[in-house]
Amino acid sequence: MSKRRIILSSDVAAEKLHRMALEVAEQLSDESTELVVIGIEGAGKFGTKGAGRFIASKIEGYLRQYLSCSITLVSLHMDKHAPSVITLTEEINFDDKNVLLIDDVSNSGKTLLYALKPLMRFQPKRIQILVLVERMHKLFPIKPDYVGYSIATASGDYIHVEQENGNIHAVMDSAD
Repeated sequence: MSKRRIILSSDVAAEKLHRMALEVAEQLSDESTELVVIGIEGAGKFGTKGAGRFIASKIEGYLRQYLSCSITLVSLHMDKHAPSVITLTEEINFDDKNVLLIDDVSNSGKTLLYALKPLMRFQPKRIQILVLVERMHKLFPIKPDYVGYSIATASGDYIHVEQENGNIHAVMDSAD
């Protein structure tokens, strides 16, 4: 039997997104270089759609309040379990741009590692990673720069971010 619990309510998730956006804005406050915000979309475990694009849109909205540089929002789509095909909603030259890569949940680092693939043809000025929830099961050498919530979980636990009425919350399903 599976046990389900909310680990981030909508209010707390919104506060964490705002806090992370402020951290990003603080890092980039003296920059005039264009910022490209990339939200990762893709099928997660059990075919659920990730909320990376939704989170990226929220972060981009906050950043527009605090930064004067140009901000472009794009989506990156991949199958998180077979990431051989990666597409962006818009072809962009990332040379000399700041890039903020956003995903909903970081687990092993595999999705984030593969999401860097389309950027490797270019010379970005900076690439940073933001995740709402970070699990502690790293298998790949990827560490997010901005984390909303870190949680140690059992390998059988599953965390997903759900969207409802313009809000998000994070849920953990545990096998008990």
